[in-house]
Amino acid sequence: MGLDDMLELLASLGNAALHMLTQPFYYIALLFIILYCRRQTLLERRLIHVKLHSWGREVWRAIGTGLAAGVLVSLAAMLLGVSASGPAVVCIWAVSLILLLLRVRYFCFAYSIGLLGVVQAVLSFFPAFRPGGLGGEAVTAVREMDIPALLALAAVLLVVEALLVRWQGPRLATPLFLEGKRGRVVGGYRVEAFWPLPLFLLIPAGAGTGALPWPTLLGGGLGLVSLPVVIGFSQLTTGMLPRRKSARASGRLLLCGAVLLGLALLAARYSPLTLLAALAALLLHEGLVWYGALEERRSSPFFVHPPHGLKVLAVLPGSPAQELGILPGEILLKVNGEALTGKAQQLHEALRKSPAFCKLEVQNAAGESKYLQRAIYDGDHHLLGVILAPQPDEDTTAPEQPAGIAGIVLMKTGARRRQPGDAAVPPRRETAASQETAASEEAAPALPAPGAPGPLPGPSRAKSAKG
Repeated sequence: MGLDDMLELLASLGNAALHMLTQPFYYIALLFIILYCRRQTLLERRLIHVKLHSWGREVWRAIGTGLAAGVLVSLAAMLLGVSASGPAVVCIWAVSLILLLLRVRYFCFAYSIGLLGVVQAVLSFFPAFRPGGLGGEAVTAVREMDIPALLALAAVLLVVEALLVRWQGPRLATPLFLEGKRGRVVGGYRVEAFWPLPLFLLIPAGAGTGALPWPTLLGGGLGLVSLPVVIGFSQLTTGMLPRRKSARASGRLLLCGAVLLGLALLAARYSPLTLLAALAALLLHEGLVWYGALEERRSSPFFVHPPHGLKVLAVLPGSPAQELGILPGEILLKVNGEALTGKAQQLHEALRKSPAFCKLEVQNAAGESKYLQRAIYDGDHHLLGVILAPQPDEDTTAPEQPAGIAGIVLMKTGARRRQPGDAAVPPRRETAASQETAASEEAAPALPAPGAPGPLPGPSRAKSAKG
């Protein structure tokens, strides 16, 4: 690669970066991420009376991860020769915003390019259709899009999405109380996350662009254009742990990405396959979501209390439970020598019996018992720091369907109080989650009221007991 080519490419990168900062699309993506993370925090507070995730921290995580992934994907796209024009970028975002209004998980690059590929195939049957004004410019931009190259980019993004789901999905999963079969409430998780990626693509080869100094599979000229995209994933699980669900979804996303990449490269060599590849971009991702939902319907609820013990739905970060090594899905069998029989109130009462110390017998995923012990401090904000699986008659549940864009913008959690007609709903009381996690904001020496959590009395600086 010559010095002149290097300088030209760097100058083009600077112009594209400046364009990224001045166009509205990346800021729309950031605003969406901020609103989404804020709503997730509100939903956690509504259901379990405490937040597991800090929305500010999650926003920065999404931005930082997106920036790193954007650099890697941009390099891969340039090496492949993926190209897009300025009008094409506008069309892609116009379609993305329309899909976002229909369903949040459609706010994904694969759906936008798949739909534009279908539109381009339809327009090919009407070559004389050339309206005037903005409509004409949009039609021209769609006709001139290199759909196979953009589908190859969508395949690369699916691979990146698969890796992010595997690495970050379990930590980002949100615990939920859901209304299951026969009106019984069960625990579950929504494994859902979005990442904004700032991409830089080559300009389509043609007049005014120089030849690339390296061989590519998909063409492209010397020059760059900015294209911010959003990738994301959403699945609900009541039958398995978030880590297992994320790993399974990640493997399927990798397979979808490999299939789509193969079809896109074949379409680049044989154009009649473009429509098939575009349909695959739509159907593979959608089929993955559909199959995941079908798999969940066929599985038995995992987060329900057994006859003996209390099952842990989630563990609060930095809590005594996390320090003790308690994990989601494990079962609390005994607390301070008292056997638990499926009633959340028992845990609260058993902890109060020994105000300065707690001993636990916990059954792990392998069915083996482990014995844990720890001092309890006055300053501990939570009694133990576990979110228990809901009681069958829990009175507040979350919707199974993910939030729409209106719910995210308006900060509507969708959680609702169950009505007497829904099931045998008890009168208003403290929920199992609030009994364990909604500790008083101020550590008071007075004993908490029955059913209301609070710091246990004990030595203010007792040393932790070794388990």
